[in-house]
Amino acid sequence: MSRPRILSIAGSDSGGGAGIQADIKTILALGGYAATAVTAVTVQDTRGVKAIHPVPPAVVAGQVRAVLDDIGADAIKIGMLGEAATIEAVADVLEGVAVPIVLDPVMVAKGGQALLAHEGVALVAERLLPRARVVTPNAPELAALTGTEVADEADLLLAAQELLDLGPAAVLAKGGHLPGERVVDWLVTREGQHMFMGPRIATRHTHGTGCTLASAVAVGLARGLSLEEAVADARAYLAGAIERAPGLGGGQGPLDHGWRIG
Repeated sequence: MSRPRILSIAGSDSGGGAGIQADIKTILALGGYAATAVTAVTVQDTRGVKAIHPVPPAVVAGQVRAVLDDIGADAIKIGMLGEAATIEAVADVLEGVAVPIVLDPVMVAKGGQALLAHEGVALVAERLLPRARVVTPNAPELAALTGTEVADEADLLLAAQELLDLGPAAVLAKGGHLPGERVVDWLVTREGQHMFMGPRIATRHTHGTGCTLASAVAVGLARGLSLEEAVADARAYLAGAIERAPGLGGGQGPLDHGWRIG
């Protein structure tokens, strides 16, 4: 296949900046073909999430099955799952699927609204982490998954190593929530650690950054890049999208996902 096929399993964002919408834009911009399984319909804008309507777990699983049985996938990106039953359904339908899985453990929206049921945290760790080629938590998500305080870069790296022990092949621990003029991410595998560093971009337009990064990594892996190469390219793409954000909305605005294609 000349165009890598990416299946995104995530929620819908009516504002278009995060979730399925951000995934589709990212995948297209990076030369991939996007298929989707919608887990929830959210009512949200740049100021926050107003309501969430979960898609029945059987329908979520049905979407995944339909895509894999017909179109197929070269990589899978998992984002917002929401409810415990949805996590179980997704884990069941992905049993035996061999393509790389990029797991973005979405727990809280930018505005602070919970996007994952409390009991879902343990289920994600138990049922999905061991299947992930890479999991991409930010500092609060890393703290929730490991039960470890993450207050600085040293904590971030230590928690990433602890999360690796729960079964994923790799952890990309994102440092954007930590203070400082630079943003440091750590890619941790059983072979070692690699630090990615860049300047912090002063902007309020950061809606959907986690979704965008995870989808970009999935495209890179589907293209046959090494994990380190995929992360490096995804971070460069994300930085460009943040720098060129169109300035929409009155809150945390969306990125310019199309900057590489004009």
